[in-house]
Amino acid sequence: MNWTVKDIEVFESEKEYIDTAVVPIIPIDFKAEIRTSAAQTEFISLLTFHLERQFKGRMIITPPFTYLMGGSGAEIDAVKKWETLLKESGVKHVFFLTSDSEWKRSEQELEDQLIWVPSIPLEHLDEQYKHSIMEDQVKQLLNVIVQKWQKNS
Repeated sequence: MNWTVKDIEVFESEKEYIDTAVVPIIPIDFKAEIRTSAAQTEFISLLTFHLERQFKGRMIITPPFTYLMGGSGAEIDAVKKWETLLKESGVKHVFFLTSDSEWKRSEQELEDQLIWVPSIPLEHLDEQYKHSIMEDQVKQLLNVIVQKWQKNS
């Protein structure tokens, strides 16, 4: 399920079946790392699109948590607040999906909720090949998510 009015209506009426939220974590930069930022945004956006299709009815994809690259460190607290709010709303499992390796430093603080996937450069690929790669990535993510569901249940 996506963050649209139509999907949120379903989310509200079928809450007991939708136990997982995925929060894409997107770095933003307007200077030296702008291309890296754009590449990670494109990759995570496409990956969450395919992930949602695979888990429709079980998972909701939230709007992305965006932050400035080389941030102040307050991002971890903000992400934890998202987790708290999602869990208070009845979501059992919250996962944070990112391609920014800086988040691996905070892996312990986010317990078993961070999913880091290295970004694959997509800018020179045609659309069909991009989607094929994303399907392969989702198959790998499927195993990770199922393991985390089992561990966190």
